[in-house]
Amino acid sequence: MTTITSSAIFQERKSALEKEHKGLLEQKNGPQEVAGNGIYDRYKNPVVTAAHIPLNWRFDFNESTNPFLQERIGINAAFNAGAMKWNGKYLLAVRVEGIDRKSFFAIAESPNGVDNFKFWDKPCVIPQTEEPDTNVYDMRLINHEDGYVYGIFCTERKDPKAPKGDTSSAVANAGIVRSKDLVNWERLPDLISNTGQQRNVVLHPEFVNGKYALYTRPQDGFIDVGSGGGIGLGYVEDMTNPVVKEEKIIFGKQYHTIYELKNGLGPAPIKTSKGWLHLAHGVRNTAAGLRYTLYMFMTDLNDISKVTHVPAGHFMGPEGIERVGDVSNVLFSNGWIEDENGTVYVYYASSDTRMHVAVSTVEKLVDYVTNAPADTFISAGSVQTIIDQVERNNAI
Repeated sequence: MTTITSSAIFQERKSALEKEHKGLLEQKNGPQEVAGNGIYDRYKNPVVTAAHIPLNWRFDFNESTNPFLQERIGINAAFNAGAMKWNGKYLLAVRVEGIDRKSFFAIAESPNGVDNFKFWDKPCVIPQTEEPDTNVYDMRLINHEDGYVYGIFCTERKDPKAPKGDTSSAVANAGIVRSKDLVNWERLPDLISNTGQQRNVVLHPEFVNGKYALYTRPQDGFIDVGSGGGIGLGYVEDMTNPVVKEEKIIFGKQYHTIYELKNGLGPAPIKTSKGWLHLAHGVRNTAAGLRYTLYMFMTDLNDISKVTHVPAGHFMGPEGIERVGDVSNVLFSNGWIEDENGTVYVYYASSDTRMHVAVSTVEKLVDYVTNAPADTFISAGSVQTIIDQVERNNAI
């Protein structure tokens, strides 16, 4: 009779975990085999999930302290990633959420932008301000012309004005870090503005009249937009003293649209010969709860406060398994990469759970934004838009 030792069981389980993890990380990805809409190609597999997290972050591999090889640190989700090209690699600054509900940032790297994303050895270490962050998430990466890579993220802390016994009220603001190597991060002061709480703050990649331009999303409360809302624009003279004195809403909310409840910018815009391409999210209410979709617009090349083109409706909405997750019916993006050849990798999260990629080109996106019909904001107008196209097609 052969006796299986506990050590053998440990090694067998370790080997199985490593084999499964290696297979996931090396899984090839490709575009969905459907004709699609001609604007982008969605890829079949998520590019980063909780299962992609390194095993040695999750498991204590010391047999004496973890004889059953149990997962010691659980990971709930990997989503809402900033993105940039760095030393020829495609990087995602992933929001990793543990089962303790705390989020943190970790860099995942791919050789081709669509698969084989592997995390760097350790999560990002974000220095703290005098008032430590309770939670951090949704970092935008911006390679600014001043020579720094900036990470603009949401910092959350308990609301000091919350009534006794209220353990859920929070205050959100924009945290700011910068780096030259994406390993060592310098913490700058949090954004200072006069318009309430801030979410989805994005730094414009170029100076505007010698100043740093920031896209903001002012709101009255942590969740509720209130009298605020819309994508704002303000300027800062010095990022080591990030004070926005005035903000102008350049893209506001609109009744009975995909952005009727609130909206916010995703990643930093892409510069094209026709204008600045923007990717944003819009939120509307439904009987099943909030629905987040992605939409695009363009601003003037020389006046970034001037919106020049807005296609009607969403650019991307959740489909299939993307609808299911921790917060269902949600697409969110805060990262895209423009390659040297004009290819654009749009990284988006579904339902606060996992990361995906869709691939397009600058040329296709500019064509979409400048030529897709605008919203007429009434049903009769939508019908007329269709009829106009039918008649143009009939005339061919």
